[in-house]
Amino acid sequence: MKVKKLIHNAKIVNEGRQFKGAVLIEDDRIAAIYEGDSPSFSIDPSSFTSIDADGALLLPGIIDTHVHFREPGMTHKADIESESRAALAGGVTSVLDMPNVNPPTTTLERWQERMALGAAKSRINYSYYIGATNELSFSNYPPSIPIKLFMGSSTGNMLVDKREALIRIFQYAAEHDVPVVAHCEDTPRINERMAEAKQRWGDDPAVEHHSWIRDEEACYRSSSLAAQMARETGARLHIAHITTARELELLGGNVTGEVCVPHLLFTNDDYTTLGTRIKCNPAIKTRKDREALRKALADGTLLTIGTDHAPHLLSEKQGGCQSAVSGMPMIQFSLVSMLGLVDEGVLSIERMVDAMCHQPAMLFGIQERGFIRKGYKADLVLVQPKNWKLGIEDIFSKCGWSPLEGNNFHWQVKQTYVNGKLAFDNGEIYDTVRGEALIMK
Repeated sequence: MKVKKLIHNAKIVNEGRQFKGAVLIEDDRIAAIYEGDSPSFSIDPSSFTSIDADGALLLPGIIDTHVHFREPGMTHKADIESESRAALAGGVTSVLDMPNVNPPTTTLERWQERMALGAAKSRINYSYYIGATNELSFSNYPPSIPIKLFMGSSTGNMLVDKREALIRIFQYAAEHDVPVVAHCEDTPRINERMAEAKQRWGDDPAVEHHSWIRDEEACYRSSSLAAQMARETGARLHIAHITTARELELLGGNVTGEVCVPHLLFTNDDYTTLGTRIKCNPAIKTRKDREALRKALADGTLLTIGTDHAPHLLSEKQGGCQSAVSGMPMIQFSLVSMLGLVDEGVLSIERMVDAMCHQPAMLFGIQERGFIRKGYKADLVLVQPKNWKLGIEDIFSKCGWSPLEGNNFHWQVKQTYVNGKLAFDNGEIYDTVRGEALIMK
């Protein structure tokens, strides 16, 4: 017998529209979508569980294509179990996890091992990137696996700085129509600026200088080279975590861009109060850059929103530009933060859903997810208007902190459904729910 649930009295936001309606779930899929205040049902009301949304927003589950769950190799600060729980609390139902773990995901065997870890531990849907290297051979790789290309400093051996290797990677991507997601920063420029910074400000320059070291020029040199190679080969390039207004001119055609939540929220002025908590790579830039990113997101120039969720222990965030590690946890509060930008008039809620749900699914060929459509997997999130202040006790990430602590939010995730099952409900995680491997064409 099919397990049926009806979420009704909801404000549905999907595919450029808002409307009051209901969604019927049968087992793991969306069976029907009803529009209006009092939809007529052709099924016996006693045969399904009725869930009154009480006017809350009903959205497709968020797809975050830029996370670092740290497993294997760095589980002292995060792991698949802890970070997928944080994702559920934030309305995120699917992720693509980055390859810079230990050992790095640079072979098919390691990719398969990580997929097995996801199957055993993840509470949300999952897949993993293959990390490109100067020596990487793509023989026998399933062509649906997306490629992460570090054209700037990275962990392990994943810095690709040989032109012949870059050409080979882009040509493979073009041949198989698989997107290349690139971290674009120019390592020689960064090294030169760090050496100069140490001469000026000491061996461990204060974090206020991080944006000076990893500056606009470092980003543009690398991203412009990546864009040139994509256009020469015809490969699809998605530039990760764009941070500067200047890089926006590179976008168009087969070159698309991602903006990450920290770069939409913070500016380099915030180092004064938040310090190394907002130290990340590429660095937070100026207010002018942030405003340009927000405008480009609103008009669709920037295609997707990610988090670059990168947990570290606070003890690892101590020091300055040299010693404090880069990265911050963000996945649990990405949706409520972006709804805050909607409230401020920065972007429409339809564009927000497009950038966090629809476009990630289409860009990576993720099958049957990212939309509220009949027959699709029932990955859904209910978000209710509620004023609340983020305290440390609210944080699900293993690292136990957030740069957003003390912030006041006006939206709260009420429920998250993964493959038709209620996985998060008003602060409670249902431990029986597991995610599935993402199917990508």
